[in-house]
Amino acid sequence: MAQKNALGRGLSALIDDADREKMAVLGSINEIDINLIETNPFQPRSSFDEDSLNELAASIKQMGIIQPVTVRLLRNDRFQLITGERRYRAALIAGLKTIPAYIRTADDQALLELALVENIQREDLDSIEIAISYKRLIEECNLTQEEMSDRVGKKRSTVSNYLRLLKLPAEIQLAIRQKEITMGHARALINMEDPRTQIKLFYKVREEGLSVRQTEELVRKAQEQSQRGNTGRSRRSQVSEEYRSLQDQLRGFFDTQVQFRMNDKGKGKIVIPFESTDELERIVSIFDKLNS
Repeated sequence: MAQKNALGRGLSALIDDADREKMAVLGSINEIDINLIETNPFQPRSSFDEDSLNELAASIKQMGIIQPVTVRLLRNDRFQLITGERRYRAALIAGLKTIPAYIRTADDQALLELALVENIQREDLDSIEIAISYKRLIEECNLTQEEMSDRVGKKRSTVSNYLRLLKLPAEIQLAIRQKEITMGHARALINMEDPRTQIKLFYKVREEGLSVRQTEELVRKAQEQSQRGNTGRSRRSQVSEEYRSLQDQLRGFFDTQVQFRMNDKGKGKIVIPFESTDELERIVSIFDKLNS
């Protein structure tokens, strides 16, 4: 009854957080006229498989919608989808007049963030789609990688590994999306700095069906060969296993491609590269923790 009275005064009144009756409507599941709902302009998912939608529509006709969509209130007594566009589209195909929905308030910034986070949590996303959503969260919602990792419940190193995939040539990114290679293969190929070499190694990996471990070894040999070509001396590229192990440890510790550069006399330097001011701040914070 409380829900009916609240709706009778106008849906725009529900935005007032001070009224417990209105908050009860906001916090509950409501059957909403499907014609009063418009799609989310910030929806990161641009394509929906037609066959899959038809299958879901058939299921909805028989079983109904099990998981409600989430919408926000608009000022003109209409609603806008935050999450659940696939269910909404299937409900339209199924001919539903109403759809169960959670009602909440959200500004455009929150709407985008919620849509992106929900998109990331889908099980059918490929690694590139996840990386793109992470990038959009950081850039369009003005988040640091640390803040973004909290939003999606992932370790910061995991987020960083996904973002690095977007630095690969488009051809390799497409291969990831088409499941021709895995994220493990891609992470190995990223260690080669030259895009042309990345493409060359990618073709070999795909054509020969190499495993991730084999790809890592292929990249390691290519790196050694590249170093020999650049210096003209084999000694510089023949880093001992001890130094190689230390380099790998530092790469894992700083979560970046730490490099050892050494001359024939044994002198050299350790290079810790970074891709952004956020990443630099993260590296500096690691040194601060070590000093404290």
